[in-house]
Amino acid sequence: MTANSLSLQPPLAAGFARLGFGALPLERLKARYGNAADGSRYVELDGFNIHYRDEGSRDKPALVMIHGVVASLHTWDGWVQAFASDYRIIRFDVPGFGLTGPARDGKYSAERMIRVLGLLLDYLQVGKADIAGNSLGGYIAWNFALAQPQRVGKLVLVDPAGYPMHKVPWMIAAAALPGATIAMPMWMPRALIAQGIKEVYGEPGRIKPGVVDRYYDLSRRPGNRRSMMDIFRVLLKVNKEELHATPSRVAQIQAPTLLMWGEHDRWISPKHVPLWQRDLPGLQVKVYPGVGHIPMEEIPEQSAADAMKFLRG
Repeated sequence: MTANSLSLQPPLAAGFARLGFGALPLERLKARYGNAADGSRYVELDGFNIHYRDEGSRDKPALVMIHGVVASLHTWDGWVQAFASDYRIIRFDVPGFGLTGPARDGKYSAERMIRVLGLLLDYLQVGKADIAGNSLGGYIAWNFALAQPQRVGKLVLVDPAGYPMHKVPWMIAAAALPGATIAMPMWMPRALIAQGIKEVYGEPGRIKPGVVDRYYDLSRRPGNRRSMMDIFRVLLKVNKEELHATPSRVAQIQAPTLLMWGEHDRWISPKHVPLWQRDLPGLQVKVYPGVGHIPMEEIPEQSAADAMKFLRG
């Protein structure tokens, strides 16, 4: 752990932090990762204190960016730089993750996350937007496009969840182990988070300084580790019981869609690409050699340029 990460807590707690025990003070996390000077705002929606950023001019087209599991709105930093002059960019920490944190009632569902997206757009008075989503965020994006098609212009789906995964990522699968919802909220070492990040990059050498610290620190927001386990269990249930309906649902998407995929994605297999092409004829596809599960973070310049070309084309 770096000195920056340790600075979030008293010296006595630092020893426990190295072992992965305990939460970090919420206000210190907000000061580092969600302060007003960086554009962070908070709003109460459906039992969550949503952390969001609304950047750019309101007279520009709106583009919503939705991250995946364990991540936060910061994963889109590279895209924000690329799109800032042309779009009103809205991004938020998905319920259960980042500085948004856990539900007050402890209840999670895909439907609730989709509803929160609609409520946030209502609050920000956005009638229609293009939406980019990665992993779980991609699932939220395309399902929102089905639920409220009149509010979605174009979709950019980056390694999205949707079709059944025959091999579930180990971090998610671990939530099904006996006692996981008790043990993992109490103890989740930095090495575990670091390993997960290495797995979602095609080339670990592209991981920038501070990225592991950010993921680890935000995983220690009070309540986040328990919410992660609860959400992972929901995802396991959805993967087992509901995703068989994905082909017929994908076929109903009306929004023009760009599908991006890292060829070395170890979390959601690139073998899903032909399934999307089969069920949604006419979608555009970009596959990135040597890249993993989060192209917008691993190769932000190239992936942003491809997304921009699609959105403005």
